[in-house]
Amino acid sequence: MSIDPKTTAVLVIDLLVTGNSDAVYKPSPAEARVVRNATRVVDAARKAGMAIMFCNDQHIPDVDKELELWGEHGMRGMAVTNPSLRAGTGKRDFIIPKRRYSGFFGTDLDLLLRELGIRTVVAVGEDTNICVLHTLADAFYLGYKSIVVEDATRCFLCGTQEAGIEHFEKCYGSAIVSTSEFVGNLA
Repeated sequence: MSIDPKTTAVLVIDLLVTGNSDAVYKPSPAEARVVRNATRVVDAARKAGMAIMFCNDQHIPDVDKELELWGEHGMRGMAVTNPSLRAGTGKRDFIIPKRRYSGFFGTDLDLLLRELGIRTVVAVGEDTNICVLHTLADAFYLGYKSIVVEDATRCFLCGTQEAGIEHFEKCYGSAIVSTSEFVGNLA
């Protein structure tokens, strides 16, 4: 697999730290593993000069439709990117607040990627079968190629990790790699 850092961006999807009352995002050993792997991906991408998009839930209380399904989670003003990822510290780091599952829906992510000349997106984050899936669906519909770093994504709300990965590969043509493979390809 060949990765062109000039035309590839990393999408960090909902790797968040939130308040204690959050109905969805709660620390766990599985999340810690995903954050460690995503941090390796982000660090390697920064070193290679790649753009990194932090697509973060920023829901509005009593307004956003997702809250009806999942309860209050990823609330605006309370949810921030996990500090391990050091969002905003790189020259090509961008924070994309989102109010729906997809990092593209109702945001300027597509415009930003196009202005940067990005043709391929690399996905890390959670939940594999919800926010990662819907973000990659929109990426596919908009003509982007995709890479999924399997051990830097996590399924914990809906379905199985294996089914999500199979969906990405079969329905979107995503390349599936490990953290070590991705980092090794940038070295």
